Amino acid sequence: MKTVQAPHRSAGAPPVTPEPRPAGRRSASPFARRLSHQARAYGFLIGGLICFALFSWYPAIRAVIIAFQKYTPGSAPEWVGTDNFTQVFHDPEFGAAWRNTLTFTLLALLIGFAVPFVMALVLNELRHARSFFRVVVYLPVMIPPVVSALLWKWFYDPGAGLANEALRFLHLPTSNWTNGADTALLSLVIVATWANMGGTVLIYLAALQGIPGELYEAAELDGANIWQRVRHVTIPQTRFIILMLMLLQIIATMQVFTEPFVITGGGPENSTVTILYLIYKYAFLYNDFGGACALSVMLLIVLSLFSALYLRLTRTDD
Repeated sequence: MKTVQAPHRSAGAPPVTPEPRPAGRRSASPFARRLSHQARAYGFLIGGLICFALFSWYPAIRAVIIAFQKYTPGSAPEWVGTDNFTQVFHDPEFGAAWRNTLTFTLLALLIGFAVPFVMALVLNELRHARSFFRVVVYLPVMIPPVVSALLWKWFYDPGAGLANEALRFLHLPTSNWTNGADTALLSLVIVATWANMGGTVLIYLAALQGIPGELYEAAELDGANIWQRVRHVTIPQTRFIILMLMLLQIIATMQVFTEPFVITGGGPENSTVTILYLIYKYAFLYNDFGGACALSVMLLIVLSLFSALYLRLTRTDD
């Protein structure tokens, strides 16, 4: 058996004794050390949670409570149960608001979801002035929404508006645009698409630039044309981004308010009254905050159910 020898100590050297630990000082636990190292991160997290609680969660909970009350500013709230829901359900504008909102969402998916993807494909193929065109595409996002809506309101003017002037120059029939019940909602979809597609285009462009070039080279060697490369390479590689942006766009378009409020005022013939615009009318025109909160709760339930169903259908194992 091999024995372990003590370390050699020269004769006359004083014995080595361990240094005493200071009294009252203990080694910190791993959790305490980790907490002290992450104290700054927890501080920022607590600040964010407080902001969400004050400006997001509390108003949402308060709106749910008011939805079951008769509430007007300056008077004590009175509990009325589901009367507010019954009242707004029998409102003649209720069905029109939901119909317009769903139609706007569908048109926005058909137009506002395809156009940014196509523009991102075009920008991705550019070899010169790429940065300039990116700025041009993103420029409408930097314009305040109300200013953008006012510009389009002048653009759509049936008399001296630029849209009809361009049609007259091309010897084409003019349109009533936002003054016609059949064309008003589609005109607003065009405005919303133009104003909000800049950010979507840049996100698509970043996703496209992350696709390995070897995949396109292999597809070209196999004789794939442009449409086949987009179908079999681009779309599968950007599937996650496409699905996520689709969900965010549906949620955003179902809450459209600025364009109907500024450009059409809900008309003509209630053809552009949306759910959020009806909520505004109940709260600030009818002074019925209970009805407004009841509509808000309905919209919240619809968006929550749709989001849960969407995430359930698109969930993957990874």
